[in-house]
Amino acid sequence: MEERAKGLILRTRPLTETSLIVHWLTADAGRIATVAKGARRPKSAFRGKLDLFFMADFTFARSRRSELHTLREVRLTETHAPLRRDLDLLQQAAYAAGFVERATERETPVPEVFDLMRGFLGALADHPWRMDSVLWFELKLLAALGMQPDVDEARVSQRTRSLMREVLVGDWNAAFQTAPDPGQVKEFVHFLHGFLIYHFDRLPAGRSAALKQETAV
Repeated sequence: MEERAKGLILRTRPLTETSLIVHWLTADAGRIATVAKGARRPKSAFRGKLDLFFMADFTFARSRRSELHTLREVRLTETHAPLRRDLDLLQQAAYAAGFVERATERETPVPEVFDLMRGFLGALADHPWRMDSVLWFELKLLAALGMQPDVDEARVSQRTRSLMREVLVGDWNAAFQTAPDPGQVKEFVHFLHGFLIYHFDRLPAGRSAALKQETAV
């Protein structure tokens, strides 16, 4: 029986000379993995439809024996093309995708995380690079996972606490309109650095690159 889903492509990798494994983040099915048979052939129906951070409506046949399902059809709805024209934006998107994969269980729906990731990619594609967008994503993802920091207890200045509250309650457009000073950003970086290590034992891979190494903790 085929199932329908709306999803974002978090990661792809070759399975065989002709087939591709596609890792999706969906609203209703959570993170799922599908095999796109023949996707690497020049005349495949999947050609040009399976790339990082593409959004699509798709159908798949669920496997009864494994967590690798069979991809049937794909209809693209968004490609987030600007991300592929800017390495810095691409690194931030890749970091967010990796963090989501690490922080969520496979095939466990968390619609809030899907909405967050979709909104983040759209905002990245619509705005110039800025380091603090990664910090906003981290804070919002922690909240979506039920791990929101106690802002009132955070060892940061009152102005930075106010910024954190603003980011938590606002949408992405509001977040990108904020203008924190370097001191606030530094406090934000240090606070989340410690919080992430405490809850995940180590920092998510790619964080330094997403923040740019010289400004990361």
